Amino acid sequence: MKSVVILISGRGSNMAALIDAAADGALPVRVAGVLSNRPGAPGLEIAARRGIPARAVDHARHPRREAFDAALAEAIDAWAPDIVALAGFMRILGDDFVARYAGRLINIHPSLLPAFPGLHTHQRALDAGVRVHGCTVHFVTPALDHGPIIAQAAVPVLDGDDADSLAARVLAQEHRLYPQAIRWFAEDRLRLIGARVALDAAQEGGASLVSPRVSARG
Repeated sequence: MKSVVILISGRGSNMAALIDAAADGALPVRVAGVLSNRPGAPGLEIAARRGIPARAVDHARHPRREAFDAALAEAIDAWAPDIVALAGFMRILGDDFVARYAGRLINIHPSLLPAFPGLHTHQRALDAGVRVHGCTVHFVTPALDHGPIIAQAAVPVLDGDDADSLAARVLAQEHRLYPQAIRWFAEDRLRLIGARVALDAAQEGGASLVSPRVSARG
């Protein structure tokens, strides 16, 4: 069984979805630990209540990004994870850090990438007048929110939506999509082919789930 370390900055709702899916047996991974760059992040307490080791690596104590990245990597490596999952982790990671975990560093982003990378995605989607919005799970690369896409889930943008109502609908899909994508990784069903991701065996999920193209091995 593969192990995962989850990085958070705040409440950790996607973290909780991963922990609960692992506890229920729906996600065949062991959550080795949770790390936050904020000592007061509510998600640390949530993880601890679920019996998951949780600690902070305070970015404020490391003024230089390289020093913070090194301290964070040391904490991650103490658990020797197969997967490092960013779940609302709000720090930009340096190129050396990303290279260290290349191919096993995964993020979930609240938009249908490549649309709306960065922050305030829901309001930007509304301002742009899009009719479909959603979330993306992708491998992390040095380019912000532009790594190879593993899976996406879409929701309609409804008349009368504001950023909060749209965010809530997207978040419900995030909680479904992230465990599914991590499960594909844990089952060795994902393959990177250049900048694209292929999924071995039958595609799963409902109509709102847009997965990688399915391919046969060999």
